[in-house]
Amino acid sequence: MSIETLDDVTLSIWHQVQNSADLCVKCNICTSHCPVSNVTPKFPGPKFVGPQAQRFRNPKEISVDDSLDYCSGCGVCTMVCPHEVKVMEMNAKARYKLYQRRGIPLRNRLLGRSELMGKLASPVAPIANFMAHLKPLRILAEAVMGVHRDAPLPPFSFETFRGWYKGVYQKANGRKKTGKQVVYFHGCSTAYFEPHVGKAALAVLEHNGFEVIIPEQVCCGLPMLSNAEFEAACHNAQKNVNSLVKYARQGIPIVGTSTSCTLSLKSDYRHILDLNTEPFELVAQQTYDICEFLLDLADAGQLKTDFKPVEATLPYHSPCQLKAHNMGLPAIDLMEMIPGVKIQHVQADCCGIAGTYGYKKEKYQIGLDVGKRLFDQVKASGSKVAVCDSETCRWQIAHATGAKMIHPVELLAQAYGLTP
Repeated sequence: MSIETLDDVTLSIWHQVQNSADLCVKCNICTSHCPVSNVTPKFPGPKFVGPQAQRFRNPKEISVDDSLDYCSGCGVCTMVCPHEVKVMEMNAKARYKLYQRRGIPLRNRLLGRSELMGKLASPVAPIANFMAHLKPLRILAEAVMGVHRDAPLPPFSFETFRGWYKGVYQKANGRKKTGKQVVYFHGCSTAYFEPHVGKAALAVLEHNGFEVIIPEQVCCGLPMLSNAEFEAACHNAQKNVNSLVKYARQGIPIVGTSTSCTLSLKSDYRHILDLNTEPFELVAQQTYDICEFLLDLADAGQLKTDFKPVEATLPYHSPCQLKAHNMGLPAIDLMEMIPGVKIQHVQADCCGIAGTYGYKKEKYQIGLDVGKRLFDQVKASGSKVAVCDSETCRWQIAHATGAKMIHPVELLAQAYGLTP
């Protein structure tokens, strides 16, 4: 689908959305589970702004549902709906129409471009990180841009993942040729903020006998989509699928360490942006979250289990984006294969950051209020380390609790003896 035809497609899917709304019986399960409406009156709940309001929307008119902007897009409403109403997807499309009237603020456009910020800041990471944490500059940024002065900005990495892979890893090791191949979609967070996650993933996959292919890729587009920039998100989606589809056609699995990136490849491209052509379907079918992929190997008796003991009891948060995969909680099963590891599954739905939601001045405190139950449980665990599959959730939890946050694949790499 071309960018120019987005509005036509938005209109063409209105009847599908309308039919989904007609399945709603106003049971209020989605509202009772909504993390945002339970902490602020600014968002009346997913049922009210979703299926209830959808019945009165004209697809040719601009949305006037201002409260939609307080929907975090966590997707809990869609997950809990007993009638399979696509509430979150419905609200995302309605918010797109809302911003056609409002115009998208510069702040939202910048928050939606983590890849661009990474490319600009990583070459001067020490300076960028110093400037980003100067309180006077943060106060100024809040006043001018609307990014909250205390929002958990992750540090840029001077060494990017792709820079390390091409300049250090390949020169030292080359690509390890084996009979099995896997494609790694690293995403922006690993590329510019957390290259150690990508290094751990590469080590774990190769330890299990895979030749890891790292194709050309751009930001998955989810930050743009979340900020109602559907055209920009479509552009990135098309570039990624053009790069990945040749591997999907060969039946090569595509794995990612960012559970939000893999959800975009699996679902959001098709169900929110309505990109339903054959290449998008093929890529979706071949995409796996890395823990999902590794647990499938374990179930088939193909995962190496030569783990060294790690004596640790660790709190684990399963993020909203991970639950939306509808694949269970594979990270828990994997980590508990390690001798000595005990996992405390934190009983909380959402950390409140919701990608870029909690960075915004007017939503920062809402995000903290949403995540309070989670933060309290992490603190009560007494552990200095906690585990989570989503990068923005890790940054939010670290900000609120002071815990050191790791990705599950980092614990696996440590247990294999591949990293310190």
